[in-house]
Amino acid sequence: MPQPCSVLSLDVGRRRIGLAGCDPLGITVTPLSALQRRRFDGDLIVLQQLCRDRRIQGLVVGLPLDAAGQPTAQAEHCRRYGRRLAQALQLPLAWVNEHSSTWAAGEQYGLSGDRSGRLDSAAAALLLEQWLREGPELKPVQPSGDSAGIEQADGGS
Repeated sequence: MPQPCSVLSLDVGRRRIGLAGCDPLGITVTPLSALQRRRFDGDLIVLQQLCRDRRIQGLVVGLPLDAAGQPTAQAEHCRRYGRRLAQALQLPLAWVNEHSSTWAAGEQYGLSGDRSGRLDSAAAALLLEQWLREGPELKPVQPSGDSAGIEQADGGS
């Protein structure tokens, strides 16, 4: 189980990023307004302010692995985005397998088919709850590419 701290969870999609945060003790997980994707620099401005406002100490990014635990094309995109964001924000990062998280969030919260971003943020909240239960620990992002990112995403939702 990871050390509790104020964390921002991201469910990175091509159009939106679902967001959820937790309190510094890791007790309360709150879905936040989803971010409509722009260019990375535009996303970064919004996320920098959110991290300042919430005193974020780390990031959790979902990686969509397939049923066999192998990375999908979207997982590679999420990994690049997460690493770039963590470096820009100078925050440690953890990966969580988000296989079926959007489906699970839709079922759990009655949001199946939602296009407003509420479903994306509900999925980010499930990812954060999973991370709080299972980890892994937040780790600083190294400037050079590392292949450990995908393998560290474990569990399932």
